[in-house]
Amino acid sequence: MKIYDVENFPNPLRVRIALAEKNATANVEFVPVDLLNGEHRTDAFLAKNPLAGVPVLELDDGTFISESTAITEYIDTAFEGPSLMGKTAKERAVINMMQKRAESMVLDAVATYFHHATDGLGPDLEVYQNAGWGEKQGEKARQGFSYFNDVLEQSAFVAGEQFSIADITLYAGLVFAGFAQIAIPNELTHLVAWQEKVAKRPSVAV
Repeated sequence: MKIYDVENFPNPLRVRIALAEKNATANVEFVPVDLLNGEHRTDAFLAKNPLAGVPVLELDDGTFISESTAITEYIDTAFEGPSLMGKTAKERAVINMMQKRAESMVLDAVATYFHHATDGLGPDLEVYQNAGWGEKQGEKARQGFSYFNDVLEQSAFVAGEQFSIADITLYAGLVFAGFAQIAIPNELTHLVAWQEKVAKRPSVAV
């Protein structure tokens, strides 16, 4: 298998953590994409993912899978180890719900802030910006921090007592927030402690 990505970008980070959690990193060849020079917009890359995003998983039979959640679901099913998506109907539903919230309330909100309210990836790549919308999404991300702080006051992880894809998505969102200079308020002690705990996991601290 191959994964086309940009190391340390937030969505590729999600997939790399999932692979590491399943002890499957060695099963994948990582192919760097020169996003800053527009490789993701070339015909060759668009044939892999028409939406021009990374990461993209290429299976041995030539199938291309994009969208981080879909790639993680494949990884979770294809490799042995603790499930990241849940096993029972209830577990899968709760993890799916919380993963979606982590994505929309934090990761995607931070991404919109970064691409619209800051210089983002520079004028050559940021061909349209709406600063007001970006600032609004920055505020949404801060509200998301508060929401997840309350969640983590009640449970060890985002979707309960087991580490899951929901934790991976939220962690990537917080890493991106730090890069975009959206600070986590110190009073959100449960969120801060959770971030420090996840950062020490072998799949993350590499």
